[in-house]
Amino acid sequence: MFFIYVIKSIRYGTRYIGSTKDIGVRIIEHNNGRCRYTKGRKPWILVYSEKYKTRNEAMKRERFLKSGQGRKYLDKVIID
Repeated sequence: MFFIYVIKSIRYGTRYIGSTKDIGVRIIEHNNGRCRYTKGRKPWILVYSEKYKTRNEAMKRERFLKSGQGRKYLDKVIID
């Protein structure tokens, strides 16, 4: 299984969208500073995720969520 996930910086309120096989490990990596983009905005919390059977499906959905329409969708489904 593959996942797309959205994490939010507790300190700055910014969002990050990504995909992975293991959400738990990935969030730990973000919070430990192992990812260049998220390194300076920690701590991060998981605010949204979806599960897919293939990596291709997950990547397609990730690209959509990073688009303007996808960001609008996330604004509606994620309640802060």
